[in-house]
Amino acid sequence: MMTAHRCCYYIVLLSLLGVAFVWSAIHPVDRLTWALEVAPVMIALPVLFATYRSFVFTQLVYALILIHAVILLVGGHYTYAEVPLFNWLRDTYELSRNYYDRVGHFAQGFVPAMVAREILLRKSPLVAGRWLFFIVSCICLSISAFYEFIEWWVAAYEGGAADAFLGTQGDVWDTQWDMLMALIGAMAAQAFLARLQDRQMMNVSR
Repeated sequence: MMTAHRCCYYIVLLSLLGVAFVWSAIHPVDRLTWALEVAPVMIALPVLFATYRSFVFTQLVYALILIHAVILLVGGHYTYAEVPLFNWLRDTYELSRNYYDRVGHFAQGFVPAMVAREILLRKSPLVAGRWLFFIVSCICLSISAFYEFIEWWVAAYEGGAADAFLGTQGDVWDTQWDMLMALIGAMAAQAFLARLQDRQMMNVSR
């Protein structure tokens, strides 16, 4: 039975997501890039709805999923290489590039780590500890590597039209940096949020 508090929490999250999605879809810099960048949101949302009756995540995980979705929607709207705030940071501090994509890939490890950790703790014999930390980190690194495969396949199929989606900004080590940031994100999430997640899981009724 969904409590009134939980219902209000979900309504707020969905409302915020809806506003971000509509804003992101209005006159993006490049429509193809937008579609490619927001595709994970379009895939994840129906999956979360379809599996809700059988598996309810903690409120922490749902909030993190929203944050990750917003990061993707912002990146899709502007393209990762042209997010205004990070252009300002680049120009003000004379950085070598727009670093918004590093934020995106950090989140690509940070958020899935909490999702994977919760599923493994609740649906497998694994318990909290070093092996869980290692396995979750490996899962997130694998997700990041697979996403790099997707970028490669899209680039091979679309050619120059996919340059904004790749967002390498001339960095030959961009793929390696992306995977490293995802790994750092996965480890940071487990280090800083594991106890909060454990407490919330004790209160999840289903």
